[in-house]
Amino acid sequence: MKVPTLYPWLCGLGLALAVVPASAQQKPAAKPAGAKSTTPKPPTVKAPTGATGARLVEKVTKKPGELVIPYEKYVLPNGLTVVVAEDHSDPLVHVDVTYHVGSAREQIGKSGFAHFFEHMMFQGSDHVGDQQHFKLVTAAGGDLNGSTNQDRTNYYETVPSNQLETAMWLEADRMGFLLDAVSQKKFEIQRSTVKNERGQNYDNRPYGLAGEYVAKTLYPYGHPYSWLTIGYLKDLDNSNVNDLKNFFLRWYGPNNATLTVGGDVTAAQVLKYAEKYFGPIKRGPAVPVQKLPAPVLTADRYVSYEDNVRFPMLQMVFPTVPHGHPDEAALDALADVIGGGKTSLLYKNLVKTQKAVQAQAYQQNSELSGQLALISLNAPTTRLDSVEAIFRKTLAEFAKNGVTDAQVAQYKASTEAQLINGLSSVQGKVSQLAANQTFFGNPNRLPTDLKELRAITKADLQRVFAKYIQGKHAVILSVVPKGKLDEVAGKDNYTASAAGYKAPNYGYDGLKYVKAVDTFDRSKQPAAGANPVVKVPAIWQDKFANGLQLIGTKNTEIPTATMQLTIRGGHRLEQANPGKAGIAALTAQMLNEGSEKYTSEEFAAALDRLGSAIQVFSGADNTTVYVQTLTKNLPATMALLEQRLLHPRFDAADFDRVKKQTLQGIANQVTQPVVIANNAYSKLLYGQNDIMGVPSNGTTASVTSITLDDVKQFYQQYYAPNVSYLTIVGDLDQAAAEQPLAFLKAWPQKNVTLPTAPVAQAQPDKTKIYFINKDGAAQSEIRVGYLTALPYDATGDYYRAYLSNYLLGGAFNSRINLNLREDKGYTYGANSGYRSTRFAGPFTAQAGVRADATAASVKEFMKEINNYRTGISDEELAFLQSSVGQSDALRYETGQQKAGFLSRLVEYDLKPDYVTQQADILKALKKEDVTASVQKYLPGDKMYIVVVGDRAKAFPGLSELGYDVVELDVNGQPVAAAAPAAAPTAAPGATSADMPDGKTKTEENGQKVKTKKKRGA
Repeated sequence: MKVPTLYPWLCGLGLALAVVPASAQQKPAAKPAGAKSTTPKPPTVKAPTGATGARLVEKVTKKPGELVIPYEKYVLPNGLTVVVAEDHSDPLVHVDVTYHVGSAREQIGKSGFAHFFEHMMFQGSDHVGDQQHFKLVTAAGGDLNGSTNQDRTNYYETVPSNQLETAMWLEADRMGFLLDAVSQKKFEIQRSTVKNERGQNYDNRPYGLAGEYVAKTLYPYGHPYSWLTIGYLKDLDNSNVNDLKNFFLRWYGPNNATLTVGGDVTAAQVLKYAEKYFGPIKRGPAVPVQKLPAPVLTADRYVSYEDNVRFPMLQMVFPTVPHGHPDEAALDALADVIGGGKTSLLYKNLVKTQKAVQAQAYQQNSELSGQLALISLNAPTTRLDSVEAIFRKTLAEFAKNGVTDAQVAQYKASTEAQLINGLSSVQGKVSQLAANQTFFGNPNRLPTDLKELRAITKADLQRVFAKYIQGKHAVILSVVPKGKLDEVAGKDNYTASAAGYKAPNYGYDGLKYVKAVDTFDRSKQPAAGANPVVKVPAIWQDKFANGLQLIGTKNTEIPTATMQLTIRGGHRLEQANPGKAGIAALTAQMLNEGSEKYTSEEFAAALDRLGSAIQVFSGADNTTVYVQTLTKNLPATMALLEQRLLHPRFDAADFDRVKKQTLQGIANQVTQPVVIANNAYSKLLYGQNDIMGVPSNGTTASVTSITLDDVKQFYQQYYAPNVSYLTIVGDLDQAAAEQPLAFLKAWPQKNVTLPTAPVAQAQPDKTKIYFINKDGAAQSEIRVGYLTALPYDATGDYYRAYLSNYLLGGAFNSRINLNLREDKGYTYGANSGYRSTRFAGPFTAQAGVRADATAASVKEFMKEINNYRTGISDEELAFLQSSVGQSDALRYETGQQKAGFLSRLVEYDLKPDYVTQQADILKALKKEDVTASVQKYLPGDKMYIVVVGDRAKAFPGLSELGYDVVELDVNGQPVAAAAPAAAPTAAPGATSADMPDGKTKTEENGQKVKTKKKRGA
């Protein structure tokens, strides 16, 4: 299955939702009944049964040149499968427990329960207290999460290798000792958290319900794929603690689970702990293979709904095959040819003609079924029925012209590169092994995937097109702006019938909870071994005569190279001419189009043939060129980089299209609470005299004024080697890395004046609330903070401020998140952090919260911030030092992580040993140091509070909190009836520092990272 990442093009429009259902984000699988297995048998090594009965089933080794993940596979007497993949390249370990149960084991009236149960698995067990699972892993310097899809649920930790036993002890305890720790209070809080997750990720996001409408229309009544993994709120309300307990007893036995461990471990070590902690747990009821017939559509099914969007959306969805079916690989390739990028038919017929803002196709396969979808986000003036006609014309075009050898080769090369890049981390390897064992009973499916990929032919694509698409019926979904139901592609004509439905009997009767009997004291947490020695990458450096700095390191884990060219300036260069705000981003977008030698489509095809990526994007402080390639294709990829960087095409037609898309995206942003909140907050922080108060993609007025000549001038003026540096991480030494970079020596120097920080905006004289009404918002978005005087520094006040915030809002177990999420159930996740670069940035605390808990959430935010100023406990200090101090083991694993580390050295003129200095600061940290930093940089009485929500639900109670309340419109301007406020006047847009889910990036030891992952579907 090749499911596209929809975030980038939706976010480019200010949208914050992937259209693909949550259940499609990972690839579950099962071989359909009657399908012939093509999985090769790995070499099997049988071993005599040991004292505990663990049995070695197979051992797979890697031969030179093979794309194989070496592992050993064992089975314990209770049915638990144990897969171990040794990888000693980094001192870390990834532990994954996958249970073969997801929302496909639910039934009508009980939807969302598999995912809800995933949340409950983090709420403590007999020997692990409430919230202690997160706290113990985080204190060990690790990261953890869980996820649920239609067909499986998994739980995982990445920890320093000395914490292996603790991670396995934790997982075993919740597998065997969960139910007595479940309380009604925990149940209610997590039910509220799941509701918040649905509100944040589905109800409050544009197109968030598209997958739900497709699912209930494509599948018959009662089919477990006819609802999404998140489920329905009414079903969550109808669930009770007994439902939860029965679900655990039915599906969470060791015989329905796979324990996969990879990293700096030995098989003997893992097996020892598996036998000790998991071995005594009793086998659960048998879990039969689930089989259901594929959906059959006797006519096109039209369905529609209204949403708070600007761009109408059309989806055409055809049923296909389960994952593992012999036709899957060809269907993946077919979807790519139809709508996989700039060389696809949908791009040519819809995007190039400017009838659609974006268009693409994807093919998704799950354990019981699959689907191929065509999607278009239309220009506001394009009718949905006309797009449906273009969809059908596109399919007819494929039927007539077929596919070329070049297109097939292109798809094979890019997909093979994706397979290789997926092995860059231990987590990536473990996840593949776990999924393949769960659904195929064979972890070693990667060679089969590669074999099937390489075997695809033109005839295969034409065959599966005729079999599954041509002349076949589809679900046709229209998503239209509010009040425009008359613009749907076709009137709704289908309602699933409950006639003949019979609820499945999953065997919940008579289940009993029988705990394991141990010969050791399970209540004692295992002692950790000695802290692993973390090796900062060995680096080389060079500088060309034109001023371009180079820094690199050799990474031999996979045969790839990652490069990152940073050109200083970015959005801040527009400070000199704010009337052209957005030109840095528009210039970067134009470099992603064609070059002097290639059209935009030809350039995309050339990259795909190599399996490479070259992307240019602009941020607040820099423009970045990101390059990813297989090492063997580095010279050819560098030839393309030369074209993209030094010889851009700047085609007028491309410019007109890109500019129009940018303007449409800006206009769309007032429909989204997350973006409205971020924009209003930025205006308040920076004021009207700082370009940072204007979105990086500009305003309607500024982008309208930008011409192609402006873009050419910006490129000529600011793209220069003497303000740039290049990081290189790959399976090659310095000489091999620099050889294909000779063209960069000819890049001419320029006299570039880099921006300096403007006069700082004065922080507010007192805390005020700024409220923006957004009718119909399912949640309220809250931002609390101010603009600090702290630029980034690795070993000074900024680093100390980062440390001081960690306990307040930087970790999952922080005070803010435990209060608003775990104790109150107001939100799916709340956090806080400092965000600075070479320029001072803000402190921000934020969350999306339940609309009816808006005022209460603001109150709790401010309570936690003000209480934090009074000091921390000894226990909190120990947690901070342990968590941050041991996290280095996870920081330099992948090529991208290493490239980020190298970039930071150059960006901030650091020595590699700065991490040692940070460690010394952390070790010497005292409670008084934290309190001093908080009191200096956390002025709770002088902050901006921005609230965006539905007035009827969110506004009541805000005026009772003791703060002045100023009302703004969706553009951040004071409304006529509101009290005067010194609000800035920049027009709306998206801030470059915002991630698709509305959470800002934070600085962690100087490294920009995403905020801590929250568990969920």
